[in-house]
Amino acid sequence: MAIFKRGRIYWYHFIFNSLHIQESTKQGNPRVARQMEAAHRTSLAKGEVGIREREKAPTFSEFAGRFRDFIQVRCDAKPNTVVFYKTKLQRLLCFDFLAETRIDLIDEALIERFVSERRKQVAPGTVNRELATLRRMMRLAQEWKLIDRVPRIRLLNGEKTRDFVLDPRLEHEYLESAPQPLKDIALLILKTGLRIGEALMLRWEDVRLEALPGARFGYLRVQVGKSKNARRNIPLTDRVSVMLRRRMVENPSTWVFANREGKPYLVTSVNHLHQKVRASLGLPRDFVIHSLRHTMLTRLGESGVDAFTIMRVAGHSSITVSQRYVHPSPEAVERAFQRLQALRGDTLGEEPKRLPSATIVATSEARLAVNH
Repeated sequence: MAIFKRGRIYWYHFIFNSLHIQESTKQGNPRVARQMEAAHRTSLAKGEVGIREREKAPTFSEFAGRFRDFIQVRCDAKPNTVVFYKTKLQRLLCFDFLAETRIDLIDEALIERFVSERRKQVAPGTVNRELATLRRMMRLAQEWKLIDRVPRIRLLNGEKTRDFVLDPRLEHEYLESAPQPLKDIALLILKTGLRIGEALMLRWEDVRLEALPGARFGYLRVQVGKSKNARRNIPLTDRVSVMLRRRMVENPSTWVFANREGKPYLVTSVNHLHQKVRASLGLPRDFVIHSLRHTMLTRLGESGVDAFTIMRVAGHSSITVSQRYVHPSPEAVERAFQRLQALRGDTLGEEPKRLPSATIVATSEARLAVNH
């Protein structure tokens, strides 16, 4: 260690990679001066081997600007997603104890403080959406190496789920009362299970009204959506095809549901129309636009469609989401065992059905191929 004193202040100097390093510590304590010299040597050594000191973590409010820019770029094709994150982020920033904290100091205790304060104001579902935004931010901060770990963020129980299903009688009344474009949008969702955002972003180039060779229905193609499985083709029933043919003649715009300016309708505009119809019919507030999609998927499940097919139709992110629509009845379970018994010949006095010799040979060859 090489320190020396000039007046009341200690300086240090040493040689590093043939360079003479000399700086003032601005301290009058020799012990502190030696510690500062050692820290400087260590910092230089780390840089020599490619180790860089991590930049000081920003406060939550400072990082919020970077997060907004990230969402704007990454979700540019999903304006509703951009609005969602910006709105929830603004709510988070209303809490000074969170906004002024460095993101590397945000821990489970601070998050629970936010949950406790926010729960006094809003329902669990609203709190959970804000917590989901916070979790997305913290994961991004970890990805950018601003923090070492993401604190555990637990959602609240008791979130109200909207499971309203439109019965056939009410469906008829609703569609008859709905003005355009709500009537056609609602019909499309009820018969295809599209999300409202997917329906409004539908272009005519994504619609094929003529069935392909060997197919019964035409189809529409969803190009982008909420989940990784959103890209999919959905068959069009005759009723939907008739509606789309009429709109194609009446609407020369690029979009299937275009407003007077030739742009897609906003979700808020459609929601406003829906709320007026709902109020006029005296229907419960749980009946939201999303209930139309929920109704269609529920009907698929009740008709015996399996969860994997529902997942494909709905564009769900996982089979777990689709399973909620499948509720096998005792009769359906028994029919499954009847088919199993018929296939295997498991009745008394019957021999199991023998497979053709060609099938047995092919199966054996396939097993050998797998083993090798």
